[in-house]
Amino acid sequence: MKLAHSAVLLKETETAAANDSSAFIERVRPDVGISEPVYKQLLRRITEMIQSGEIADGFSLPSERALAQALDLSRTTVRRCYEELRSQDHVEMHGRAGVKIKAPSRINPELGKLKGFTEEMHELGMMPSTRILERNIVHNRTIASLFNRPASTRFLRLVRLRLGDDMPLTREVAWYDLAAAPALADWDASVGSAYQFLEQQCCLTLSYGEQTVEAVMSNDEEAAVFGFEEPGPCLLLKRKTYATTGQIVEYVEGTFRGDAYTYRITLKMNPYR
Repeated sequence: MKLAHSAVLLKETETAAANDSSAFIERVRPDVGISEPVYKQLLRRITEMIQSGEIADGFSLPSERALAQALDLSRTTVRRCYEELRSQDHVEMHGRAGVKIKAPSRINPELGKLKGFTEEMHELGMMPSTRILERNIVHNRTIASLFNRPASTRFLRLVRLRLGDDMPLTREVAWYDLAAAPALADWDASVGSAYQFLEQQCCLTLSYGEQTVEAVMSNDEEAAVFGFEEPGPCLLLKRKTYATTGQIVEYVEGTFRGDAYTYRITLKMNPYR
């Protein structure tokens, strides 16, 4: 508990410091000893502070002139950085009021219930959609071992970009056991829910899932579909889904963009004995 409390205090201290103009200037001061263009250094550091929550929604950035003077840069360099921030929807221009941070609103679904992406989006009041990036029927010894199936087992492998209200939220790679659910071979994965299809068309009753969540940086493919100019923080969810027969019917690895997704979980206190 002391460690957790210390981490909270440290985060609060960092946020307070970042929202102080002098501390902000020191945090974004470029390094003249590296080859990266100065405006890109500014852009990267400000973007990292926004995505980490170090600078809050509505925080006023220094004017082009003030920041240029403080960092001994040309106004053109600062202007280019601010224009990039605006094009990426990280800031809003308010005339004489200056430039204000527009922190991303985060989606915060609750953990603890087995549900697919489609159901999760509907619960959050968002419109789900899917783009199929790859679709193959494959043999894979590693995946077969994970499913506790023979190496000759056929799997449907899907790589999908999942969107909520047309915003790319996750790139997921999923495998389905075609021996347990052969109808999936002809399933149109761009519409509807896999879980609904498994239960209604494959006559499989889903029982539970085992899921892990870890912090990762996006790879090149994920950065491309999320529109990141460089690797960004993400959440990697790995889930095995079981039918009531005890069979694993799905294994999925979904990378969720960290600037838009925050999972929440309700923790209940056990009664004292």
